[in-house]
Amino acid sequence: MTSIWAMAAFWLGLALIAGALSIWFRISAAMTEIIIGIAAQLALSFLFGSGLLDTDATWIKVLSGVGMMLLTFLAGAELDPEVMKLKWKEALAVGSASFLVPFLSCTAVTHYVLGWNMTQSWLAGVALGGTSVAIVYAEMMIHNLNVTDFGKILLGACFVTDFATVLALGLIFSPFTQKTLIFAGVTVACCAVLPWLTPRIFRRFAEQPSELETKFLLVCLLALGALATWADSEAVLPAYVLGMMLAGTVGRDHALIRRLRTLTFGFVTPFFFIRAGFLVSIPAVIAAPLAFLVFMVTKIVAKTSGVYAAAKYYKYAHLEAMYSSLLMSSGLAFGAIVSLFGLTHGLIDKSQYSALVAGVIGTGIVPTLIANNFFVPRHLRPAETARLKGKDHPAIHELFPQLSLEDEVGLSGVPLISGE
Repeated sequence: MTSIWAMAAFWLGLALIAGALSIWFRISAAMTEIIIGIAAQLALSFLFGSGLLDTDATWIKVLSGVGMMLLTFLAGAELDPEVMKLKWKEALAVGSASFLVPFLSCTAVTHYVLGWNMTQSWLAGVALGGTSVAIVYAEMMIHNLNVTDFGKILLGACFVTDFATVLALGLIFSPFTQKTLIFAGVTVACCAVLPWLTPRIFRRFAEQPSELETKFLLVCLLALGALATWADSEAVLPAYVLGMMLAGTVGRDHALIRRLRTLTFGFVTPFFFIRAGFLVSIPAVIAAPLAFLVFMVTKIVAKTSGVYAAAKYYKYAHLEAMYSSLLMSSGLAFGAIVSLFGLTHGLIDKSQYSALVAGVIGTGIVPTLIANNFFVPRHLRPAETARLKGKDHPAIHELFPQLSLEDEVGLSGVPLISGE
């Protein structure tokens, strides 16, 4: 056990460094963690060999998997059912454009420009068609937009995009068998029963030291994750759907959300992102930089143009449309998941995986930096909206005692479309 404790301390030490860099450079912790993973791979491989971090250890895979399930669950729980009912057309249009345009563009470019076979090209298209919920969700929290209608619709569009990503992965590469039908049936049944059952359990056992609510959610997520992998699907898909279905219960329990965030961001998600970065071979990317550049540029151009066109169709202001387009161009979690799926199933080799993940990481860095420096819709921040409306007074603190105007967090319900 000594080696396991030491290894765990080392991994969390890397996460600590990544968290400090995240605060220093004001970028998402997920991005710094994956960059730290790449840097650790280079340094440790040079000094001690590639096996020091033991990325294939079962306990590391389990923690990274739990981290991604919790992260996608929290992103789904941030959705506001009432807002989604009113704005489902915008979320569906923006999310569909966010997936289809880069999916088809990147597939074509990978096949005809890079010369990959069609199976590998489809995989690249799926990997680059996704949007990073981790980055979008983290950036929404940094700028306090996750409590606004704008932020909730953007997360809804991310749900549509990533649901399409996982669905495409399953339809194209996973066998459609009786297991798939069983998985779909059980998931639908859970989505029907849990929104009724969960609030009753929470009311009965709320505020107990045993943290029964958290344990209940983890049991549901792990059980559905096990069923998903048994059916040759991805465990994050039912986690996302379940989070969305429980948004009306879990999403409104601020204390529970805070505890889940502590567990998720403080402990388990670093294992996934650091591991994803560690598996990237920088020498392979340097030896063949064309693929990395093609992936990054094609995805950013295709996704930005597709999302911007859909946003303008629904009369988004230019600033909001550009911020949405650039932020949804980011790629990380689902791109890494799809790429790792291709590598572990022998669809692509290590050099192709490295180029693909490097391209995904590039799309997480470049458009996010541009969006944060030039296109943040600061006028939609709740406290800023309150000040603009002349509502900067103590009544806001009575409505939202856990928030503060100094941190520019407060009222929700900001209109999605300027002037609406």
